[in-house]
Amino acid sequence: MQQTAAAERIHGILAMTLVFMVALAATPVADARTVVTAYGEVDIDGTPQRVVTLYEGALDAALAVDVAPVGAVTTRGGDGVAGYIQDRAGDVAIVGTPRETNVEAVLAQRPDLILASPRLPRAQYELLSGIAPTVVPDVQGFRADAWKDEARLYARALGQTPAMDEAIARVENRAARIASAVTERYNADDRTAYLVRWMPQGPMVMSSRLFATGLLGAAGFDVETAGLVGGDRPHSDPLSLEALSRIDGDWLFLATLNADGREALDAARTSPAFRRLDVVRRERVVPVDGQLWTSASGPLAAEAVLDDIEAAVLQ
Repeated sequence: MQQTAAAERIHGILAMTLVFMVALAATPVADARTVVTAYGEVDIDGTPQRVVTLYEGALDAALAVDVAPVGAVTTRGGDGVAGYIQDRAGDVAIVGTPRETNVEAVLAQRPDLILASPRLPRAQYELLSGIAPTVVPDVQGFRADAWKDEARLYARALGQTPAMDEAIARVENRAARIASAVTERYNADDRTAYLVRWMPQGPMVMSSRLFATGLLGAAGFDVETAGLVGGDRPHSDPLSLEALSRIDGDWLFLATLNADGREALDAARTSPAFRRLDVVRRERVVPVDGQLWTSASGPLAAEAVLDDIEAAVLQ
């Protein structure tokens, strides 16, 4: 009798399991979703397995939620992905540059999702969307926190919204902690900062509404442009060495993109105009990676920028 009762219990459990499995199979995919993009609604069904990113911020966002894209574009001024993200990206296939996508290379990766730049032209969108669902953020002009909206959109397309919310919260909380330490250590009249990208043709002041300058502001600095950056421009025209006094603030974060930029900066450092700057005499010139500070965006880039700020002003 005991064996019969046990057998009945087992059969009952198996029957319930079978009913559950049938019901589960009949249930629509839970993460089927519609993403609102710059070019309309895009339907995505299930979890993408082969993601191609055509924008540095998209690559960053994907990696931040532990999605490894199969294709990506190079960083601006380089021949691979940005240094801060190389280890995470691994041997990702290069399918173009920030200025030009190799559509054949994208097609060769057999993507089931493409994450593109907010500046992707409609004609190229039409071409790419014929390959796979293509997500283009609807971002107008320059906003220091636009990267958060972009990252959340990419995460929704990837089915990774909670993970992205956590990543962004970590950045915000860390920036707030740094800002508290900065305001304790430096007076209000000792926190003006400029971000300048040094190019072979001369230094360019970066807008206060960009990714990295937004993080500087969130970390307690008063970001200045000396009135040299107008409208929705990302940076000023190149300055002459004689005009450097216009950007002589309390802190100067100095970025270069490549070897040519570094050589131009090395030459400028020997000039009397550069050495006369008060920020130089006070040893508050902070060299930073231009590929990170003036090209990248996303949660991982934000953490790397905050690493640089913390190391420069709090240690």
